[in-house]
Amino acid sequence: MKTISQHLKSIYGCKVYKLALSAKVTCPNRDGTLGTGGCIFCSAGGSGEFATDADKSIEEQIAEAKKRVSAKVPGEAKYIAYFQSFTNTYGDFGYLNRIFREAISVSDVAILSIATRPDCISEEMYELLGELRKMKPVWVELGLQTVKEETARYIRRGYELPVYDECVARLQKLGIEVVTHVILGLPGETREDMAETVRHVADVGSNGIKLQLLHILRGTDLEREYGEGKVPVMTLDEYVDLLKYLVPMIPDSVIIHRLTGDGPKKGLVAPLWTGDKKRVLNAINAALCENVP
Repeated sequence: MKTISQHLKSIYGCKVYKLALSAKVTCPNRDGTLGTGGCIFCSAGGSGEFATDADKSIEEQIAEAKKRVSAKVPGEAKYIAYFQSFTNTYGDFGYLNRIFREAISVSDVAILSIATRPDCISEEMYELLGELRKMKPVWVELGLQTVKEETARYIRRGYELPVYDECVARLQKLGIEVVTHVILGLPGETREDMAETVRHVADVGSNGIKLQLLHILRGTDLEREYGEGKVPVMTLDEYVDLLKYLVPMIPDSVIIHRLTGDGPKKGLVAPLWTGDKKRVLNAINAALCENVP
């Protein structure tokens, strides 16, 4: 198992911290192009609750994000400029071109990371991403969540699996690393369904994977269904056991960026145990190290 922290330290020789930024964009699932309610699990913050203030300039956001992690930085460090909230290739091209170049040009920013959807990268955006890659490494983080089309329709993902596959291939031809987001515990999915998603992510050639436990967040359509008893959530033991099954399927060529996730406590409805991040990480690490000599 190769984690992103280990991988980056081997390249840069120091700790690399992620700076969560906001491009102040929206999503086709919210602006009426595909829908108005967003994905069923997505909060009003567009999965960017930990990002900096969208009304501030990129320079101000980076400075503020550095302050947030400063207590963790023991000495020399480098950073990932991570455009996290909503769909960050979906907006005015000239504006996105400007802010991406601003972020990647900061001297101690080592990597530009852009979260988006595979159906929201235009031809000119592919060209821009290729140009940015010539400056510094670029990651594109794609929200796949599942390979099961029935589940994808339920969560209102809004695109079919071949769209993701083609996007991964195009980005890799440009030398851009792809990080794929997968949600574990989606309603109706079996352990084997989740394993199929993990295997597909590896087989299609994604460079990295983020495994995210399903969270029920306040104000989402998923919260309503959870309240109606339609959405079960895992216990910590169940989730750790699932990871013990899935992680060995991930080849060393795929870097693990995340094994869980902690939603914002003020908006977290369930499972509440995820709010104790230290306990969760300790349980996962202990379980995954059981068979390591």
